[in-house]
Amino acid sequence: MRAIWKGAVSFGLVNIGVKMFSATEERDISFHQVRRSDGSRVRYKRVAEADGEEVAYADIAKGYTLPGGDMVVLTDEDFADLPLSSARVVDVLQFVPADQIDPIYFAKSYYLEPEQPAVKPYVLLRDALEGSGMVAVVKVALRNREQLATLRVREGVIVLETMIWPDEVREASFGFLDEDVTVRPQERAMAESLVASMAGDFEPEQFSDEYREALQQVIDAKVEGREVVDTVPAAPDTGQVVDLMAALRASVDAAKRSRGEAAPTKKAAAKKAAAKKAPEKAAAKKAPAKAAAKKAPAKKAPAKVARRKSA
Repeated sequence: MRAIWKGAVSFGLVNIGVKMFSATEERDISFHQVRRSDGSRVRYKRVAEADGEEVAYADIAKGYTLPGGDMVVLTDEDFADLPLSSARVVDVLQFVPADQIDPIYFAKSYYLEPEQPAVKPYVLLRDALEGSGMVAVVKVALRNREQLATLRVREGVIVLETMIWPDEVREASFGFLDEDVTVRPQERAMAESLVASMAGDFEPEQFSDEYREALQQVIDAKVEGREVVDTVPAAPDTGQVVDLMAALRASVDAAKRSRGEAAPTKKAAAKKAAAKKAPEKAAAKKAPAKAAAKKAPAKKAPAKVARRKSA
């Protein structure tokens, strides 16, 4: 890996020299725009609107458009003069519990490797973060922009997670939030049962980018001159779900089958229901016999009294 930034983590009165490396990489398949007939690359030129002349990279500056349409031109010198106190410093501002930070703020991850003379203070900060269960909230300037970030520990390495600013998070303003939706207790219980049936430990290696894999197969087939066979995707179910409970129950059964748990069949369910009713029927049959046994002595009583009268 190639370091993209060098500086220091300012931790109180301690400065820890570090190198920054991108912790993630995009694995998407990239393409160039080409002419369909012969595959010739299509390239774009940087052309000025005023006269149509091509502009070299060295002559390109940044422009800010004013509300009236006028343009303010900013050069590299203008940006160099800005007061970036965190230009080469990761400045620790405070320590907060990790669960207090909404993941929506996180943008990109970077590994921080200590410079050789700074290994001991680096390890001390790492162990302090792990032992406290906290993350460090910091400020850092990357690519001429000051950013909010956090420091946390992953597999023994301090990771800097850049964050967006609070005013960059859009408000979740949607109409359905004001609707009065009634959810029955049975539906809630069935939904929770579905969640429980699909619960498990997060193992990222069990997931893969199926689209990228299929696209790579198409590319490989083109290279080898083989015929590319289109796979027919399953037709989406466009019907409306009428019975929410039935859909949830079917989802629970499907989740159990995918985990190797046998879902009850209709026959098994009927057998179970019949077995449940059997004791009830048996009890119902015994009840009349018991009642008859109690009534029997009442029939004999009148006969006994009649014999005494005849005597």
